[in-house]
Amino acid sequence: TELGIERRFVPESCPRAVRPGDFVRYHYLGAFPDGTRFDSSYDRGSTFNVFVGKGQLIAGMDQALVGMCVNERRFVKIPPKLAYGSEGVPGVIPPNAVLHFDVLLIDLWNSEDEVQVQTYFTPEKCPRTVQVSDFVRYHYNGTFLDGTLFDSSHNRMRTYDTYVGIGWLIPGMDQGLLGMCVGEKRIITIPPFLAYGEDGDGKEIPGQASLVFDVVLLDLHNPKDGIAIENQLVPESCERRSQTGDFLRYHYNGTLLDGTLFDSSYSRNRTYDTYVGKGYVIAGMDEGLLGVCTGEKRRIIIPPHLGYGEEGRGKIPGSAVLVFDIHVVDFHNPSDSVSITVHYKPSNCTILSKKGDYLKYHYNASLLDGTLLDSTHSLGKTYNIVLGSGQVVLGMDMGLQDMCVGERRTVVIPPHLGYGEDGVEGEVPGSAVLVFDIELLELVSGLPEGYMFVWNGEVSPNLFEEIDQNHDGEVLLEEFSEYIQTQVDTGKGKLAPGFDFDKIVKNMFTNQDRDGNGKVTAEEFKLKDQEAKEEHDEL
Repeated sequence: TELGIERRFVPESCPRAVRPGDFVRYHYLGAFPDGTRFDSSYDRGSTFNVFVGKGQLIAGMDQALVGMCVNERRFVKIPPKLAYGSEGVPGVIPPNAVLHFDVLLIDLWNSEDEVQVQTYFTPEKCPRTVQVSDFVRYHYNGTFLDGTLFDSSHNRMRTYDTYVGIGWLIPGMDQGLLGMCVGEKRIITIPPFLAYGEDGDGKEIPGQASLVFDVVLLDLHNPKDGIAIENQLVPESCERRSQTGDFLRYHYNGTLLDGTLFDSSYSRNRTYDTYVGKGYVIAGMDEGLLGVCTGEKRRIIIPPHLGYGEEGRGKIPGSAVLVFDIHVVDFHNPSDSVSITVHYKPSNCTILSKKGDYLKYHYNASLLDGTLLDSTHSLGKTYNIVLGSGQVVLGMDMGLQDMCVGERRTVVIPPHLGYGEDGVEGEVPGSAVLVFDIELLELVSGLPEGYMFVWNGEVSPNLFEEIDQNHDGEVLLEEFSEYIQTQVDTGKGKLAPGFDFDKIVKNMFTNQDRDGNGKVTAEEFKLKDQEAKEEHDEL
């Protein structure tokens, strides 16, 4: 005669129990005491949906549902007076029938409910939260209140990308995403009237279903955003900042806003080299690389409309905010020339280096970021060249001009006057600016341009006869070489310094041997000034 309730399963967590006025969705099996079944929601493939305590149910069920938790299972015995009484239901429930119901509560909400947000992970840093009209990328698992999964972006391996607060989402999700930080994880519980309502979505979500979304926010931007720059390290000395048209070499780590790495120049062990402000890189990077110093480290945050847009590229998903942590190694402009800074100049600086002089000097060679490339000091010997003869890169030929012995200077050489785009494999990176700290130790004055040998006094009027020692009217290379060696040894003549003796002499002899037979005759033999009159240069 009394209502009987047996709680056959009670979930560990019960954040909310049924109260009069709540709307519930539940499954049930209805049977008579002898076990004969008279009804089942399972057979219909849908829950029974109803308000509790509003007279929409038999009195016994109205009472039996109160206090139930979602996922709780109750066995309910309802006497006739709390069921269909003495009249019953013709053809279904006989008069004065006791009814047994096996009830499983699936869903529970109230018309006064609001969106519930439970944050269970908050990142340490949260520089920005979701606002109305922001565009977000997030992953989610969507379940019903009983835990049944109906959808998951994780299963599709693709984020859900949408604007917030402008009607692209169900109202409850529009509300539930507001205020989130990138990296935050929260559970958003949405009553059906803020979700898919009485009709559901026509697919997986039934009518009047509460929805639970377990969300992790991966990305956030606004279409009005520009790039954001966070300076991480700015050198104390910054003599020059990058401008449009400069060529930069820099290292970078590229990540998404949630920290996922998508690219790194460090992993390739090679800088990224590009012009700035010329459209060679994405618009946000073009802007973010302006105004940097050599050695500077900065973070550049680029919204997708200044990055790779809605389509993305490679490992970069569509509509992704990009974060680049860059380190500027060097930069130059194609119009740059050699830069010379003199650190010390002797007081008696009267003889200055010029083209053709033989120089001996020490140097330390480095990149613009200070990376040491080479040093004569470590080798224990000087570097020796003939200035202007192409024995060093053009920028060094320029940087060594007009030096005096004892002078110390720093020479900065742009790549187009150094080793160019290719560099030197294993030694000098391509497109690298070079820095040489130089000390000139010795200078041997060269000969006038175009001369390999000059006389220190008057030239003998019988020069050919003196060279032709056996007086056979022909001069062989051996005779010629021996004669020149004697003139140099006795101080009567001077060879261009810094060159191999045998090569110079052979070159001089070849120029005199005009018919190429390996012998020089008196008719062939001419001095430099005689050749000039004939408009012919010996060398």
